[in-house]
Amino acid sequence: MSIATATAQTPLAEGTNTHFRWTVETGATPENIWRIWTDVSNWPTWDTGLRAAELDGNFGLNAKGKLRPDQGPVSKFKISEFENGKMYVLKTAIPFGSLTVRRSLEVRSGRTFFTHEVRFTGLLKGVFGKKFGARYRVLLPEAMERIKALAERTR
Repeated sequence: MSIATATAQTPLAEGTNTHFRWTVETGATPENIWRIWTDVSNWPTWDTGLRAAELDGNFGLNAKGKLRPDQGPVSKFKISEFENGKMYVLKTAIPFGSLTVRRSLEVRSGRTFFTHEVRFTGLLKGVFGKKFGARYRVLLPEAMERIKALAERTR
C-alpha cells in the first residue's frame, strides 16, 4: 500500500516527514497510558513498526535499550529526559544525526491527552525522513489508537 493510499484511509501524523506528532484523548487514566509506554518489551504489541524492544534495567533517566524495527538494523536508544508519570524522551543514533521520540501526557478536564512526537535531526535527516518518516507518519495514529484501546480496557 502506498502512503498516498494509506492516508486516504487513515489519518497521517501532523507535521513533516522529519518532525511529526500525534495526540489522542482518552478517558483512561494517565497511569494506564504510562504503564503501556514504559513496558518496553511490549512496545511491539501496539507499534507495528517494531519487531522487538528491550530495556537494560529499570525505565528512567539514562536507561538504555535496543529496538529491532520491522525495517532496518537494530538500534540502541537512551532515555535522555524523564519526568516520572508525565514524559520521557528517547534518542537513538542514526548516521550523522539522531532520531528523537518524545512521549508526554497531561490531564485536562478529567480527560487524558497523550502525545507521541518524532524528530529526525542531522545531516541526513531528509533521507531518513523520506525512507522511514513517511511510513511512520502513517503508522503513528494507528499505534496511538491501539494504546488508547489497551489503556481503556484496563480502567
